[in-house]
Amino acid sequence: MNARIRTLFSATVLLFALLALFTTRWSVLEASRLRDEPSNRRSLIEEAQNPRGMIFARDGTVLARSVRRGTGSGVRYERVYPLGGLFAHAVGYSFIERGRAGIERSRNDWLSGRHEGIDTLLAPFEGRASRPDDVVTTLDPRAQRAAYDGLAGRAGAVVALDPRDGSVLVMASSPTYDPNAIATRDPARLPAAPELNRATQGRYPPGSTMKVVTAAAALDTGEFTPDSVLDGDSPRLVGGAPLANFGNQSFGPISLTDALTNSVNTVFAQIGERVGKRTLFRYMDRFGFGRDPRLDYPDDQMAPSGVYAGQRLLGPDDPLDIGRVAIGQERLQVTPLQMALVAAAVANGGLLVRPHLTDRIVDPSGRVVERVGRDVETRVMSPTTAGQLTEMMSRVVEEGSGTAAALAGVRVAGKTGTAEVAGGTANQAWFIGFAPVDSPRVAVAVTVERTQGQGGTVAAPIARTVLETLLGTR
Repeated sequence: MNARIRTLFSATVLLFALLALFTTRWSVLEASRLRDEPSNRRSLIEEAQNPRGMIFARDGTVLARSVRRGTGSGVRYERVYPLGGLFAHAVGYSFIERGRAGIERSRNDWLSGRHEGIDTLLAPFEGRASRPDDVVTTLDPRAQRAAYDGLAGRAGAVVALDPRDGSVLVMASSPTYDPNAIATRDPARLPAAPELNRATQGRYPPGSTMKVVTAAAALDTGEFTPDSVLDGDSPRLVGGAPLANFGNQSFGPISLTDALTNSVNTVFAQIGERVGKRTLFRYMDRFGFGRDPRLDYPDDQMAPSGVYAGQRLLGPDDPLDIGRVAIGQERLQVTPLQMALVAAAVANGGLLVRPHLTDRIVDPSGRVVERVGRDVETRVMSPTTAGQLTEMMSRVVEEGSGTAAALAGVRVAGKTGTAEVAGGTANQAWFIGFAPVDSPRVAVAVTVERTQGQGGTVAAPIARTVLETLLGTR
């Protein structure tokens, strides 16, 4: 065999190997991803021949079910959402015309009967179709309604979760939409960009709620204590430019606890500069900034929180004003889910627990085939630091800017935030917090877009209503 024939033979073998490799990749290794691709109508058409599993709220309320349409060979099953827009963004939809979103997409293998369990493997040998499983979520209908009532049609979002195990109890994004109308895109029943989930995708300046993260870094590193005294005068040169407190109020020498209670910008900017970029970014990373949350939800329906330059996330090696990052300014953008996780980590003694929307998967016989349990992601801070920060945040609600979140007979810890947007003509109002302080069961984050009010007057009352509902005090 001469050299030219050997070269041709080798090239042919290489091409066949590449063909086999890519065929295997697309038909085996990437099969699940291709099947779940929203633009892939083939799997949607196939699945419409059989009913999908049901989706339930934590109290058994039906959130999604299949109904039979047509007769004879024209029979197909169509998804129906009995509560309309109440859980539109969390539950999502599944339609041939529009694909899938939300839990309908993230749990599609179970809902469609494609999950690779024993029952699915035996189905072809028993001459039957694989049976779909039901999904029981962690979502609470009463609290979800309370969140939407509080938002009252204003653009914004509310997230509430159980800090102990990460169960997402409320995921409200306003404006919402009716998923029953999503297939036809009826303009009379759908707002602009209806599928945008502000709870997981909305990126907003956090304002002073970021001071909780900064305080955690300050205390946990041992650089500061709750009684550390700093200069609260205003204005102060930070990052080469003057920085003022709200109303340009000067406080003079002030403790770290009082600085959080009164949300003193100049104090927390100093802390940011003293702990430095690498330390503050390390604690941001522990809280979950810089990456999508590990939520059982489609990745492309979530956004990471962090300091942005366009669509690029910046890190500690990039030029940025760390003093202003420390007070929630600069180019910092966060999602409501991320800030709920910040509150939850403090409430949970410094442990960040993975959030989840699914409580359990149940097969047609009622057997639980999968239960989502507690999964600790990381230790953000020591229990001692978390306890100190809890007491500091309690002062915010008891005598600071968060008094509108206070509950009768139940101690609440929290932090307000008010970030100027739209060239200073409107505010992004925030409240994050948790309760009860002594044994936290609910952590919450509320934000309202483009309001003329502040976090303490706009967002805190919504948080109070959601906390009351979930704690059973209203």
